[in-house]
Amino acid sequence: MKYLPALLCKKSLLWIVLLSTLALLSACGFHLRGASEFPFKTLYVQGSETTPLGAAMRRNLKGQANAVLVDNEKDADVVLQILAERPEKVILSLTVQGLVREYNLNSYLTYQVRNSYGKIYLPPTTIVLHRVISYNENVVLSKAAEETMLYKDMQGDLVQQVVRRLSVLKMD
Repeated sequence: MKYLPALLCKKSLLWIVLLSTLALLSACGFHLRGASEFPFKTLYVQGSETTPLGAAMRRNLKGQANAVLVDNEKDADVVLQILAERPEKVILSLTVQGLVREYNLNSYLTYQVRNSYGKIYLPPTTIVLHRVISYNENVVLSKAAEETMLYKDMQGDLVQQVVRRLSVLKMD
């Protein structure tokens, strides 16, 4: 019986710690990223119609709630002009025998934002993403699949960065 107050004290202390932890987690302000709010109503994407990046860009922009992706540049408030996109694979390191150990995968996207009359809201901007991939000649197929997956991941990151930049666009 003499251990009962000590046990109750430990339980109440445990409850206090648990409740304060829950209160801190709920007050941190974390929330899922929702749809982007654009400062324009209609958007046209020019360039990269047949590339995977262009298709992913159009698919993402069609999914946005407050802007409509149009098929004609003249109907658009804003034109997203994809000027260049380029993947690149560079040798990063070699083994003692001179074989490739690591590659640096780069993905470049250059774009600008303007209206249909030519007024530029965002001058040509280049986004560069890098990923490092190790290489082993014994597992060529799995490394090729990993490389494809990394390029696809970079493509998704590029699309998200462009969408975020479009959402903070200053239209004078």
